[in-house]
Amino acid sequence: MRGCDEVRVENRLRELDDRLRGPARLKAELIVELRHALDDAAEAYRESGLSAAEAERRAVAEFGAPAQLVPAYQAELAAAALRGLSLRAFAVALALLVAGDLTWRGSSWSDGPRPPAGYLLLSASVNWIWLAVAGLALAGLALGVGAARRGRAGVPMAGRLLGLGLTGALALGAVVGAALFAWSVKLWDAALTWPPMIVGAVVVGAGYFSLARAARCWLRAAH
Repeated sequence: MRGCDEVRVENRLRELDDRLRGPARLKAELIVELRHALDDAAEAYRESGLSAAEAERRAVAEFGAPAQLVPAYQAELAAAALRGLSLRAFAVALALLVAGDLTWRGSSWSDGPRPPAGYLLLSASVNWIWLAVAGLALAGLALGVGAARRGRAGVPMAGRLLGLGLTGALALGAVVGAALFAWSVKLWDAALTWPPMIVGAVVVGAGYFSLARAARCWLRAAH
């Protein structure tokens, strides 16, 4: 790899863009900020009498190699990815906890025989899983706010543990929720034609699609 004294501004920015992982908007903003800083430094060197090429090489060398720049930028991207995942997870968890039972109210089977004990246990476990998701999401948001107030780019160990716990809870919630839905349809055929159930399934599917994207973004940023 070429040393800092041989690399031009665009080369360095391209290297960083290739190596950084995280939220696309924040990553683009970081690259733009670095471009402006490098351009300003290069302009100062040009005004001192250096050629354009030499001014760029000096500016790049002054800012450091990717090995020096990437860790701090990547920590900031990972922290932002965790905040994004936590915010989405909390919103989805809150919506499911508040509106989950509404999909059953007024249904033709709601006044029938009670479902099996295993079904009731599975249904209760879904609520507990989403309560855990909400708690982990709030912890992730608090961690991000605290780190920002202290001026730190991120808290790698705590953030990694929280992110892994939140991702695992979301995956468990998806599996248990799908099992509960399948069991519901097996017990009550009319569930497939019950409008609140259909709307709920669509909303939950959209929520999980959004969560899956956010979780993937965080996993790539924290890797």
